[in-house]
Amino acid sequence: MRRVNLVVLAIFCYLSACAQPTADSNRYTRADSLRGGLRPERTGYDVLFYDLSLRVDPTSRTIEGSNVIRYKVVRAFQQMQVDLFANMQVRRITQNGKPLTYRRDGNAIFISMNQDQPVGQTREITISYGGSPTVAKNAPWDGGFVWQRDSVNNKPWVTVACEGKGASLWWPCKDHLSDEPDSMRIRVRVPSGLTCVSNGLLQGQRPAGPGQTEWNWYVHYPINSYNVTLNVTDYAHFADEYRSPDGQRLKLDYYVLPFNLSKAKTHFEQVKGMLACYERYFGKYPFWRDGYKLVETPYWGMEHQSAIAYGNKYQNNPFNFDFIIIHESGHEYFGNSLSCADHAEMWIHESFTTYAEALYMECRQGAATAQTYLNTQRPLIRNEYSMLGPLGVNADQPDTDIYYKGSWMLHTLRHAVNNDTKWFAAIKALATEKKLSIVTTNEVIDFLIKRTGADLKPLFDQYLRHTELPVLEYQIMRTEANERSIRYRWVANGQDFALPVQVRTGSGTWQTIRPSHEWATTSLAPGTSPLTINTNIGLFDVRRLTTE
Repeated sequence: MRRVNLVVLAIFCYLSACAQPTADSNRYTRADSLRGGLRPERTGYDVLFYDLSLRVDPTSRTIEGSNVIRYKVVRAFQQMQVDLFANMQVRRITQNGKPLTYRRDGNAIFISMNQDQPVGQTREITISYGGSPTVAKNAPWDGGFVWQRDSVNNKPWVTVACEGKGASLWWPCKDHLSDEPDSMRIRVRVPSGLTCVSNGLLQGQRPAGPGQTEWNWYVHYPINSYNVTLNVTDYAHFADEYRSPDGQRLKLDYYVLPFNLSKAKTHFEQVKGMLACYERYFGKYPFWRDGYKLVETPYWGMEHQSAIAYGNKYQNNPFNFDFIIIHESGHEYFGNSLSCADHAEMWIHESFTTYAEALYMECRQGAATAQTYLNTQRPLIRNEYSMLGPLGVNADQPDTDIYYKGSWMLHTLRHAVNNDTKWFAAIKALATEKKLSIVTTNEVIDFLIKRTGADLKPLFDQYLRHTELPVLEYQIMRTEANERSIRYRWVANGQDFALPVQVRTGSGTWQTIRPSHEWATTSLAPGTSPLTINTNIGLFDVRRLTTE
């Protein structure tokens, strides 16, 4: 039921991200449009609840089961679209026990309704299906199932990650970010002796036929489709708790391979400090009732809601934290709680979460170390694609700028606001007031402008919609009396781009200049000391022109 305003999304498409270069748009196919588009067969219904029930067979590498889709009718329709990859077989689709006819168009299923679908009414359909789901070649970057065995006990180890490729590679759903259910049940039958860990709160387990155990999980919050997951092996489990400053306790559950239990108990201690820092900046953990879980996986990691995939082999980076724990947990706030409406806007997920790593450093080790950490991100910025992609085509964001350039964009905005009290209050309000909601790029921009009182739109436009960085052009000018001044301007895609810059001569005090697209001049301290431009507080290039 968590939905974006589709009218706003359409207007945003017209004004911004849809206006991409033709070469970029030509990368997308009809299948991309069927997956990424919002046509009447999708917008006519609003998902309220998914009831997913599966049997996982590690030997045959198959799954079999059903999904009940409960929905509210938004506008009358005779046909609805549900997504399921073409290699998966639909066994039967029913409503009120009666079969429904359907046709396939690649990975999309168009279902013809036997009954009227009155606006405002709640209805259900049941899709029974099965098959051999797509196998990931390189999870999590290439989506699909991972069928492995652990290296010590040779037990089956089955996991799935599907963010880019789509949840519909393994279960039927409305596979679009603009619509999430209010809640979800996930029941998975696996060979007895194995544990299945999924999203949400464990409701229990029970025998489910010869040699089978069913694990029952319940998600109490909205969840986007790619975050739904399962993890199956002979897990060892241990629990802990995080206590909020107000005294409320959050359940922490960890599922790891048995031979890693001892190191996990020590290594995962950093979770509590992380949650404290994130609570300071973004408010309380947003899925409190479902608890927080780390689940060991054979791939690096993934932000599966309340069941974060962890595969970093219990290693800290040179800054003494585990990147996968800190980054993927940051997605619980940005990506899982506050979510974008279209894959074209994934900067909202990744930029804020990558920036959260730097804020974690500032919280734990101070501003200077946080700046050092940000400086390790800066060389990774490529400036080859805009951070906003085309809407409606399941945009695949071909490079990493939504991470590192996005992080530096937010760092730049902080210094443009030039008031940490306002800046941190604004991003905390964004995370808390937009908690469990779907937002568009324009909504995020407008929110931060309103809360900071700063005109941030030209900066957002430059960094999100253009590949080039703004360039500070400058000259050092000397008079006959040997007095010095700096002449400067911004060269940027938009004439309204404005970012204050700090300069100083020698080891003197910083002075602020305020370039625009027009040339301006500011006096410098006398002498021959070299000029330094503070590039730590903003994302821009510098070009010194010949001195006049």
